[in-house]
Amino acid sequence: MGLDDKDKSNESEVSGETMPKTPPNEENVDEQSGGMSRQMSENSISVTEDEEDDEDRKIELGPQYTLKEQFEKDKDDESLRRWKEQLLGSVDFESVGESLEPEVKILSLAIKTPGRPDIVLSVPENGRPKGSWFTLKEGSRYSLQFSFQVSNNIVSGLKYTNTVWKTGLKVDSTKMMLGTFSPQAEPYTQELPEDTTPSGFFARGSYSAKSKFVDDDNKCYLEINYTFDIGKEWLQTEV
Repeated sequence: MGLDDKDKSNESEVSGETMPKTPPNEENVDEQSGGMSRQMSENSISVTEDEEDDEDRKIELGPQYTLKEQFEKDKDDESLRRWKEQLLGSVDFESVGESLEPEVKILSLAIKTPGRPDIVLSVPENGRPKGSWFTLKEGSRYSLQFSFQVSNNIVSGLKYTNTVWKTGLKVDSTKMMLGTFSPQAEPYTQELPEDTTPSGFFARGSYSAKSKFVDDDNKCYLEINYTFDIGKEWLQTEV
């Protein structure tokens, strides 16, 4: 939900620390070397000026394997075997089954501001919250925190994108690469880098925005179309 005064045209990785229960992101390994995830193409980490062009780009990845098949590959390679055991040691193979497609469920969303209670946002099932979803004070520092659960298979190149418009003009575009995650019962938690809302007469008012969570296959796990406000002060109901 970036809203600084400059359009973020370059994709960046999340630099903030994750919550204590969040394991570190797993790095992609080339499939030819027995890696657990399919190789990300150059297209998967590039950014275009227009979000729609980026969404329409076809990303070509290698063949998919079930989690069990990936674990059974390259058993003779001792280093890969140890790496896979470390990566998937807590995975219950009976629960993940034989599905090729990973599942990612966004469990919670919250806006964090220093010295204030978190603004907890309900995740709408239809992706369209009613009315203004939240209000931020102009010139305030904030960050977005969310938790999600991965099941069935490894999700490769999960990323968060957010585009903001004011009076029909695009004023901000953000893309954050979150990483590659293996399925586990415990949710992952991520907090995006801190940002600052714009300030001044022209910054105040109503905005429309679209947030998405997508992977390297351009599979969208959640899309939210919403409106929010920037005002002179915080709403009393959000104190």
